[in-house]
Amino acid sequence: MPQSFLAQARKVDEATPESRSREVDFLRAAAITVVVLGHWTIIAVSAAGGIEPHGLLDEARWTHPLTWVFQVMPIFFLVGGYSNALSWRSARRKQLGYAQWLRTRLRRLGLPLIPLLLTWLVTCVIALAAGAAPSAVQLATQMALVPTWFLAAYLLVVIVAPGCLVLWEKWGWWSIVVGIGVAGAIDALSILTESPLLGYPNYLLVWASFHQFGYAWLDGRLTSLRRCLLLFAIGALGLGLLVGFGPYPVSMITAGTDAISNSSPTRVTMAFLGMAQAGIVLMLQRPLARLLRWPALWLLTVMVNQRIMTWFLWHLTALTLLAHVLIGLGADALLPTPLSGVWWLTRPLWALVLLAITGVLVLIFGRFESPAADDRAAPPVWMPIAASATICAGLAVMADVGMVGANGVTWIWPLLPLIGMLVFGVVRPPRRKAASGSGSAMS
Repeated sequence: MPQSFLAQARKVDEATPESRSREVDFLRAAAITVVVLGHWTIIAVSAAGGIEPHGLLDEARWTHPLTWVFQVMPIFFLVGGYSNALSWRSARRKQLGYAQWLRTRLRRLGLPLIPLLLTWLVTCVIALAAGAAPSAVQLATQMALVPTWFLAAYLLVVIVAPGCLVLWEKWGWWSIVVGIGVAGAIDALSILTESPLLGYPNYLLVWASFHQFGYAWLDGRLTSLRRCLLLFAIGALGLGLLVGFGPYPVSMITAGTDAISNSSPTRVTMAFLGMAQAGIVLMLQRPLARLLRWPALWLLTVMVNQRIMTWFLWHLTALTLLAHVLIGLGADALLPTPLSGVWWLTRPLWALVLLAITGVLVLIFGRFESPAADDRAAPPVWMPIAASATICAGLAVMADVGMVGANGVTWIWPLLPLIGMLVFGVVRPPRRKAASGSGSAMS
């Protein structure tokens, strides 16, 4: 290992306050990394079939139980609960209001979207002008923007996080039990009426309820082995009953062969999956904390977290780009038949190539995760809420149908988040640089 890397690792390790929970940062980075690698594996690309969004899950049902391990979005919401509670309590101590706190969170989550949406808007216009079939461009944008559904759901939870924290501080575990119970009732109505639209409130209700386990973690309510085992048992038993005797499919990731999906819209099964996963990872908290005292591993964790939004948002753009280049060049030899022996043997190489492409994209666009300090006065509370609404609305639609319809680019959905961030103050108006040349163009 290069000496410069080891020296930097020791420097970062020594500069990290003892009060910082390194496990939180590690679990955040690990969860997103597992999601990225999972997407790169599940999505099949072949010369004959093109891009198959659910390729692996549709063609190999034996992989469905594995999604109980690899669907790790609940862990991200667990970590989010811990971080949001910590952040909001800090804001309360500093007497910072909700509007200023929410705008800060929106800048962290929303600004990295700007280059992604603009890049795909330009790509769509050029591709359609060059004669590409609208259906092909639609599929490309739909695939590339899949990560935005999660961001929309997470933003909804961030909006209500301070209110949910009040509920947790007043009612404790009951605030979670009631939330999951209501989510179950919404699920029942949605499934019985065969209307996925009626299940959409659970994007907020399921994740906001589970998010509160992060509050419990922060408050030391999930530190004992007994409680972690109980949490795991409740999650595993509940999930087993819902899948074994209920209408829910085995796969925790949407598969085209399933009549309903556990994740689109979010079902109550995801909360029970999260309980089982949280019970396991929190049982491992102490050995993980000791492991993260290794400076090299801690530096890697810090580096991933510094660019985690860019890493997550662009990883399917990398796959879409590579897939279209190989298909366009007729490189059939580099696109083996999905699930064949050659296909499995080449998955590590496929992931390494995608990692390299994504790495270049992170180098180019990662600066949007490091905006200039925002020293503006607190906005009216309606402004960050309105910005959140425009971002969520645009992202939710694009994650489902992409940017292109039968009549060409559907401008409203990609422009809605961008205009919302600009009009409602998430993007700071550019300031003139000081005479010395100091300052930042990034806002």
